Amino acid sequence: MSTAATYPRLDESLLSHMPPFKNLDRTAIRAILDQASSRHLDAGTTVFEEGANADRFFILLDGYVRVLRLTADGEQVILLHIPPGQLFGIAVALGRTTYPATAVTAADAIVLSWPSAIFGHFKSSYPEFATATYDTIGLRLADRNDRLISLATQRVEQRVASVLVQLSNQNSRAVAEGAEIPFPLSRQDLSEMTATTLHTVSRLLSAWEKEGIIRSRRKRITVLSAENLERIAHRD
Repeated sequence: MSTAATYPRLDESLLSHMPPFKNLDRTAIRAILDQASSRHLDAGTTVFEEGANADRFFILLDGYVRVLRLTADGEQVILLHIPPGQLFGIAVALGRTTYPATAVTAADAIVLSWPSAIFGHFKSSYPEFATATYDTIGLRLADRNDRLISLATQRVEQRVASVLVQLSNQNSRAVAEGAEIPFPLSRQDLSEMTATTLHTVSRLLSAWEKEGIIRSRRKRITVLSAENLERIAHRD
């Protein structure tokens, strides 16, 4: 479910640290915010679907968004997770008229969005915003290339460990025992992200839990020993 809301006076300082805004002055940020719509989305809400008309682009203020695609056989493949402060659904920046993937909230989320029709105005009026947008695209393409190389060259246990290391480094929150990935991540999710079977992922996580490397409870994974997980990810 989602709740539409309007925050015309959302304070500019709340966004000034985010990459699309951090090099803009408050006047520019205010002008951009005044053209945005906002929504609160419950976990599991579809923000947009693959192939749908890309009529809006988004920035995530709070929560996490999971980006996925369906294969020709109808199998789901998770491509990445979007953390707070990042743009997503920016098909217009790629010259596309449809979304290339589906975005679903992995946790309760707050998103801002703008009509794709004004992206050209933003790009010409706020070059810093455009630069941040294309930097984001570049980083995600690099991540996709790294993922392809991983699938081609790494063993299964390395792939699973690498994904956990990446999520822990990018999105974790500190807890007493280590670093918790701050959104639900099931064993099925991990199998889709690493192109392996649910049985294999379950076997690996159970073994690592016995070794005190991770803890897995109700779709919540905590990395207890980042050093050992890194060692597995980079094992020759």
